[in-house]
Amino acid sequence: MAVYCNFNTTDLTSLILTKCPKFNSKTSSSSLSVHKCSPFVVRSIATSSEDGGSVGGEKKKKRLSEQSSWETKDAEGNDYLYRLGKESDNLNITVGARAGVVDDLFTGNFLGKDSDIVFDYRQKVTRSFEYLQGDYYIAPAFMDKVVVHIVKNYLAHLLNTNVPLILGVWGGKGQGKTFQTELIFQAMGILPVIMSAGELESERAGEPGRLIRDRYRTASQLVQNQGKMSCLMINDIDAGLGRFGNTQMTVNNQIVVGTLMNLSDNPTRVSIGQDWRDTDIINRIPIIVTGNDFSTLYAPLVRDGRMDKFYWQPTLDDIVNIVNRMYEKDGLSKKDVENIVKTFPNQALDFYGALRSRTYDSSILKWVNDIGGPETIGRKLLRRKKDENLPVFVLPPEQTVESLLESGYSLIKEQQLIMESKLSKEYMKNMDD
Repeated sequence: MAVYCNFNTTDLTSLILTKCPKFNSKTSSSSLSVHKCSPFVVRSIATSSEDGGSVGGEKKKKRLSEQSSWETKDAEGNDYLYRLGKESDNLNITVGARAGVVDDLFTGNFLGKDSDIVFDYRQKVTRSFEYLQGDYYIAPAFMDKVVVHIVKNYLAHLLNTNVPLILGVWGGKGQGKTFQTELIFQAMGILPVIMSAGELESERAGEPGRLIRDRYRTASQLVQNQGKMSCLMINDIDAGLGRFGNTQMTVNNQIVVGTLMNLSDNPTRVSIGQDWRDTDIINRIPIIVTGNDFSTLYAPLVRDGRMDKFYWQPTLDDIVNIVNRMYEKDGLSKKDVENIVKTFPNQALDFYGALRSRTYDSSILKWVNDIGGPETIGRKLLRRKKDENLPVFVLPPEQTVESLLESGYSLIKEQQLIMESKLSKEYMKNMDD
């Protein structure tokens, strides 16, 4: 016997029959006639989202929309919104609980309208050089090298040649490598992202490498969003990555070197944790590093093609012009400056800046005695009343050739004492030379 039944639903997870066909159990199978069953009225026991029920003890998740595909699961069970966020290159979390961005109910007033305490720090990752006030001298050779490197990297996609991403400026200590570079940034209107050797090590493995990639992408966002030129600058890189004697190579040293090498080889594809996407192409950002001795760095990093090297040794004319601009407001002539430079040859540029600083010592000591002596200096500077004014500092001392020469001889004497009086040998008799 064939029994035909029609279902009004396609949900067969659990059915309740409310109307059943009647059969006569006493009727033999041979005499049974075919009965067309009445349609079943079927109701699923799966509770809808409106009554908040559950199926098999599991609560059914409420969908945002029955017609939306945003919550469609992939093969791994993740919805489209999750995958989109994981692949996103916008990892900027500086918004936080900011007034006008989220509901004011969640911002509150007890932390202020902006409760992201590190927002200001992130916004100041670039350097704008407002403190560089005055007329400074930029060595032509130094400026030509830095300008050409920056421009070549911004035009790399138009040039039919290999352009090194990194410019390594190295030379003696105190020769003005960083300061000259900052003057060039100011002249070109560049907003650089600055790093130091102290950020190339961390107690967490991989953190410095991620920080470099993050700063690199930050510079790229400046170019894209603000339309301003930018670059990544790392000061004193050999102090963080150099190998001196028996110094230990750490995992972070290796990761940083590998990161810089990878940036040189793939300057437009940089990930800081998100999944790779074909459309995630960023701007090429030139990198400038400074140091004293690049022979201590990993050789494949400084090879030609990845790093363009520039040895900075200012000439006598460069030193005279730089120092002359330094003392120009003090009324010293260029001839006086040449006399000072020739009196103290083979000195770094910072030596001539220290001369001027040393001449202030006597004036500052006189000012301390005038306001009550060393015993009262703390109260006068830090704990004075609101209506109490700080005693006026005397006029800056007059800069003369004689006073500058006197300061210079004093500095030379201190240098010689450091080189000659090696007290560590007196304390550790067994130390090898």
